[in-house]
Amino acid sequence: MKPLLPEWLHPWLEFITLGLQVMLILLAAWVLNMLVRRIVRRLSERYNLPPELTLIVRRGIAFIIYAGALLTILDRFGVSGTVLWTAFTGFAAVAAVAFFAAWSVLSNIFCTLLIFTTRPFRLHDHIEVIENGEKPGLKGQVTDINLIYTTLHERLPDGGDTVLHIPNSLFFQRAIRRWRSLPPL
Repeated sequence: MKPLLPEWLHPWLEFITLGLQVMLILLAAWVLNMLVRRIVRRLSERYNLPPELTLIVRRGIAFIIYAGALLTILDRFGVSGTVLWTAFTGFAAVAAVAFFAAWSVLSNIFCTLLIFTTRPFRLHDHIEVIENGEKPGLKGQVTDINLIYTTLHERLPDGGDTVLHIPNSLFFQRAIRRWRSLPPL
């Protein structure tokens, strides 16, 4: 019996088969996506759904279909889905911890940007951060505004003075009193 394929093609047969499988997976994902898009469009027209909802549903389903296709292709290349899932969840856990660790710093940096753009106070202004109506808050002259803190120079009634470093995010959690002239002692 004569072989169906030439002899020189036998070493390449595995790669050709893998390439055809990948193309078939992509074609199946594309056809499935087109079918689902058509179904979603018909349901949207029939039940008069908002276009925004239709768009979100179409994109969500397309993401799921193509993610499944990618996992199937990677499986054909010998990459385990379990290994990918473990790597993804490990990365997500580390990213979440890093995000929460940096949240305070990022919040203060963003509030610095807001201080410079909204200008609730300026350098050399006399301000008071009011805690509540019953007790006095932190007050003094603004001597510095950096990415994390605003520095207030506080003059005490006994003639002494102190320097307060207030996190910038605090200015957006409390009321601020600003004097145009020197504040009362």
